[in-house]
Order: sequence, then C-alpha cells, then structure tokens
Amino acid sequence: MSELPSSNLQLQSTVTSAGQLKLDLVDIGVAAPNDNEVVVRVEAAPINPSDLGLLLGMADVTTAVQSGTPEQPSVTADIPAGLMKHLGGRLDQAMPVGNEGAGVVVAAGASAEAQALMGRTVAVLGGAMYTQYRTLNVHQCLLMHEGVTPAESASCFVNPLTALGMVDTMRMEGYSGLIHTAAASNLGQMLQKICLADDVPLVNIVRKPEQAQLLRDIGAQYVCDSSQGSFADDLVAAISATGAYLAFDATGGGELTNQILTAMEKAANAAGGEYSRYGSTQHKQVYIYGGLNTSPTVLRRSYGMYWGIGGWLLTPFLQKVGRERADELRQRVADEVRTTFASSYAAEISLANALLPETLQTYEKKATGEKYLINPHA
Repeated sequence: MSELPSSNLQLQSTVTSAGQLKLDLVDIGVAAPNDNEVVVRVEAAPINPSDLGLLLGMADVTTAVQSGTPEQPSVTADIPAGLMKHLGGRLDQAMPVGNEGAGVVVAAGASAEAQALMGRTVAVLGGAMYTQYRTLNVHQCLLMHEGVTPAESASCFVNPLTALGMVDTMRMEGYSGLIHTAAASNLGQMLQKICLADDVPLVNIVRKPEQAQLLRDIGAQYVCDSSQGSFADDLVAAISATGAYLAFDATGGGELTNQILTAMEKAANAAGGEYSRYGSTQHKQVYIYGGLNTSPTVLRRSYGMYWGIGGWLLTPFLQKVGRERADELRQRVADEVRTTFASSYAAEISLANALLPETLQTYEKKATGEKYLINPHA
C-alpha cells in the first residue's frame, strides 16, 4: 500500500439552527483502506441536480457571503424561515457532498480485488466525492478501460444508470414506449441514445426550440416543445404513434404531470374501444424522479380511473433488480462511456471556485448546458 497523503480538503455543507447555510472546505485526513478497500485520488466530480438539495440546503443563494481565504473559502447564506421545518434532520451537522466522481487508485488493501485496481482509473458512486481523496469499498468502484480519463468517467452512475433504469422499468412493467421531460439534459440525451440503440420509442418533452433541435440532431423522432401553442396536440400525436403510456418527469411540480396524463387518455381514447364513464382501460403511469419545479404538483383528474403517479429513485431500482443486473448495467456504461454515456460540462472548476457565490447561483438555475465539473486538485 502506498503512503497516504497528509492533506485532504473536503467540501462540507451545514444547516445551522440559526437558519443559515454554511459551506466550508475542511482538511479531514485520509482513512487507511481495509483489505477490500481502495483510496482514490479524486480528479473529477460533477455537480448534478441530485447533489443540490444537500449542497444548498434550500438556502437563498442570492444572500451568499464569502469569507475565509482564497484557498479555503467559507460561504454563508440565509435559509427562508418557512423552509427550516423541512431541514430538522440535518441541523448543525457538517455533511460532505457529492454523489459520484472518478479518479485514480493510489492505495489498496490486501485483497486481490483491491490490488487489481491499483493505479487504475475508476468511476465511483460513494457520496462525499467533493474531496481530494476518498476511501471506498471496491464494489463502489467501476473499472474504466485503458485510456479513459477521470473527466470522461466522472458521470458514470447517476445519469447513465438512471436512464438505463427507466428503460428496464418500462420493460418490467409491460410498457412499450417512454415519455421523458426536461429531455435536453445530459441524462435526456443519454436516454435518447439508449432508446435509439435498443429500438425503444421515446417521446421527449422540452421547453425551448433550441432544446428540441439539440435532440433532433442526435436522432430524436418525437420531440414536443411545451413553449409551442401546439404542445398538447403534439403530445397526443406522439403518444398515439409510440404507445408511450409510461412517463418519467424530472420537473415534479406544476401541471406537466397532469398534461401528460391528459394526453395519454386522449391518445388511448383515439385508439377506439367501448366507451366507459370510468375512462379508457389503458393504464397510464407517471413517475416523478426530480424536482426542477418546486411548486405543488397539480392534478385535475380528467383522465379516467386507470392511472398512477409515484416517485422513482435509482437506488431502490438497483436493489430491486439485484447485483447481477446492476453489474450488467454498470458494465454497459463503462463500455460506452465515450459514446452513449458521454457527458458535457460548461466548465471545470476547483473546490474553492465551487464556493464562489456567483457559481452557487448558477447551480441553482439547473439550466441545460450549465453543468459543472469539479477538479479537486485544480
């Protein structure tokens, strides 16, 4: 085992009982690996929408104030009083942030599995990834092919496995097509590529013409733009053409889920069948897996009685399908990391720059094309 580094900066997020968010870079040391563990020198970690709840703690980032030093800044921001009730479980606890990342194994435990990773580039799903070094079990690591860089490997888990999980869920639940919202995101582009490769009909919902064009440029056939006056009719036509009665909604709030269910019911009724006051017999399902819109979810129930909405998360899905299937999905990501599962970033930033108030405000927008990659050693 190589000598462990003496210094290790980690980004930590604290919600104080006084109603403030506090972000700090803290030197925490590096834990020695057990037999089946490795130490990864983290060289790339993305800031995903799924990281923002823990990172920002519902704070009003327009109130962010920076102090400390340029190398180890500290940031505070106010949390609206009405939101503090949602954060009681984490008060005054310094919590490390970052779901995933990638780097090079610099120390390994005694087991053969750990030793086989020594010096190799791995992608990691382990939490606390906005740090310079991370000690992890080998099963949290995905070995990359020779020549693949940490930056190329950094987003190997959250978006790719979520997109693959959507297609697997479709098959397990007996549907033949999918609808996806916020479809121009990195995840949405991956899902479109998977569906093209696997011959799965996909209906993409976006909110801007340039997002629609981006998807068409990679081969999307069905793209519905919610900013267009024809959106409702376009969505019904796309569902009729694809048989997509299962949707995954990244927005969560507002009326989009209701609009999708309404369009599904209209498409089902247009396909014919005996009239029933209970609506069509086609089951219509929407899974909410994100919260880009934080307003209440509005349902107007104009789509009969055969419908459902629910939540969908990656970790319970992976537990449901089991280790063997999860490993198959992980390996597909490793094999196609430069093609199907390639990610793009607006910028690569340091840990210190990740705490700049203007950068925090950019995260909160969750805008297409503005995803950041942290290089903890920059």
